[in-house]
Amino acid sequence: MTLAVRSAQPADAALIYGLIRQLAEYEKLLHAVDATEADIAAALFGPKPRVFCDIAEADGEPVGLALWFYNFSTFRGRAGIYLEDLFVAPSARGQGAGRALMAALARRCVEEGLARMEWAVLDWNAPAIGVYDRLGAEAMDEWTIRRLSGDALAALAADAKEAAP
Repeated sequence: MTLAVRSAQPADAALIYGLIRQLAEYEKLLHAVDATEADIAAALFGPKPRVFCDIAEADGEPVGLALWFYNFSTFRGRAGIYLEDLFVAPSARGQGAGRALMAALARRCVEEGLARMEWAVLDWNAPAIGVYDRLGAEAMDEWTIRRLSGDALAALAADAKEAAP
């Protein structure tokens, strides 16, 4: 089997959307997906993309993706990569596609002089945690992810409008 990683192209929008939905199903979060294929295509391939995607192929067939964007570390004074989603189709797991996607991002970090690569993993996803441990990834147990969305995000945004001069 031959593994390759390539940058996603506009013609991959339906594939990417399908893999995102498969990931959401695996994570038992399919009900939370309100993005459309058009949303994904616009985000990745619009005039000013802020998110990027790499596709893993096994013998020329797509088997996974890494969806990522640049972040910034004020402590390091340099940009890094935040891996938003890593997904390999169940039929292709254990064949190195996930590692190949991670290695391609690590190479990008090194070549671009980036400070680090970060991501989150669900605490129940033991297979993924095992892979990340074998890669040498450090668990950041002292950090807790926080999120504002929906009504709470809108309420806070309203406060900013009221406080504006």
